Amino acid sequence: MSVPIGDPDSEAGNGLIVLAAGPEAGGMRLDQWLAGALGADYSRNRVQGLIRQGAVRVDGVPASEPRYKMAAGMAVSVDRPEPDPAQPEGEDIALVVLHEDADLIVIDKPAGLVVHPGAGNWTGTLVNALIHHCGATLSGIGGVKRPGIVHRLDKETTGVMVVAKTDRAHRLLSEAFADHGLSGDLERAYVALVWGTPKRPAGVIDAAIGRAADRTRRAVVPDGRSDARHAVTRYTVLERFGEKPDATAIASLVECRLETGRTHQIRVHMAHIGHPLVSDLLYAPGFATKINKLPNELAEIIRTLGRQALHAAELGFEHPKTGEEMMFEAELPVDLQRLEDALEPFNRAIAR
Repeated sequence: MSVPIGDPDSEAGNGLIVLAAGPEAGGMRLDQWLAGALGADYSRNRVQGLIRQGAVRVDGVPASEPRYKMAAGMAVSVDRPEPDPAQPEGEDIALVVLHEDADLIVIDKPAGLVVHPGAGNWTGTLVNALIHHCGATLSGIGGVKRPGIVHRLDKETTGVMVVAKTDRAHRLLSEAFADHGLSGDLERAYVALVWGTPKRPAGVIDAAIGRAADRTRRAVVPDGRSDARHAVTRYTVLERFGEKPDATAIASLVECRLETGRTHQIRVHMAHIGHPLVSDLLYAPGFATKINKLPNELAEIIRTLGRQALHAAELGFEHPKTGEEMMFEAELPVDLQRLEDALEPFNRAIAR
């Protein structure tokens, strides 16, 4: 692994950091190794840009070629550019508000909306929309980049989210989400369309999740691994589509309830048991060939969906100020409803 010379997270002078390549670097491309060494804020494309700008040196010599082959023990210095502005600004982005009061706001998040600013998404996020909508009333506990944010949904996942508008609401809601309702009133239910159908109509997936070799993905990993995080998902099969006499199906509508909240948890767990989400390009690339065997109209709907078929359908919690039990539901968005509608007649056709 890379070994920092000094503290790679501390910026001295103009942001220069130096890393020493470990044994695993031998034979790797410079851009590939450096992207992994610098962490999530530096994509491979961004690293390639830094190399071409002359911001990267290997053993003191400027590197101009991202394909440069690494060797163990090499010292790689990176002159990091100044960070992007940390203070997000309000943007007039439409929000579907399910509830709002002085303490919190509940929204139905659309697909394609990133929750908070980060590498590659400094504008156009939910936080930008909330700052415009709520002004200075958002809780500041989450910091300037995540004001009021107590939980997240993936960019392409739709559904119910709650955001805190006071520090007290932020603290109490964060505690509820961290505890996942084990000692309080928190209910979260997701619905997903998955390939095939689980053998049992209901079950529990208890499998630790950690980082995969590809930094954009997560994977089920052994409990003892250093980055392994406990993860539990309870699922129930709501409907099977295209069911055959052997009890298999082309796809199923599944409800998932979380006992933990890990990155990509439902997507990873359902793929782990062999039933990844329909149109999940990250965790179900091998299922693309299934589409070619479907009727043309259904196949085209799946091809053009452009996101994993996952929706946060229900969210229930205790109001942090009044103590009232609150429950919110978000109907399936148009794209997933269209997919489900297309599957239902297919189911009847198979049954005949």
